[in-house]
Order: sequence, then structure tokens, then C-alpha cells
Amino acid sequence: MTVTFEIQGDERELAAGDYQSVLIKESSVAEQACAIFCNVLDLDADGRPTNGNEAEVTAAQYIRKYCDTNFEVDPPFEYWELDRPWREGKRLGPMP
Repeated sequence: MTVTFEIQGDERELAAGDYQSVLIKESSVAEQACAIFCNVLDLDADGRPTNGNEAEVTAAQYIRKYCDTNFEVDPPFEYWELDRPWREGKRLGPMP
């Protein structure tokens, strides 16, 4: 399986790479990407996404950066984008 997010036509944030094994073996990566997506996503008064593509791109950048340490996230992540939800008994912060 190949994970890809299309951005502005032919550009791809996650080039045709196999990220599935990383997302399966290290499930916290998928959890963090989902948290980023939800943190960035804005909804209008009717609950419809207003920036779904932006949220998708930001989550894809996290996955790519995790798998390719040479990749530069631009603009850099804001702290609130990386914030993870509170869980009973512990507070999960952003991943390194």
C-alpha cells in the first residue's frame, strides 16, 4: 500500500513511498498524524471543513519528516499543531 496526499495538482507531499510499514510498526506516528490533522482542521458553522487540504498537508509533512530526517517542514510546526489529546492518567505531549 502506498500512502499519498495530493497537493495542488501534480505535487505530492508524500511521494510514492511505502509508509504503511512505519505506520503499522510505530502506531504512535499514525496517532500523531491524526492529532495534527484534527488540530489544524477548521470547521464552519455547519460543521463543514474549511481547510481540509491544509490539514492533510500538515499531517503528511509530519509523516514524511518522521521517515525522512532530511526533509524540512516549511513552515515549521507550531506547538499547538503537535499537541495531543489528554488521556485519563497521563498527558501526551508532542512527539520529537
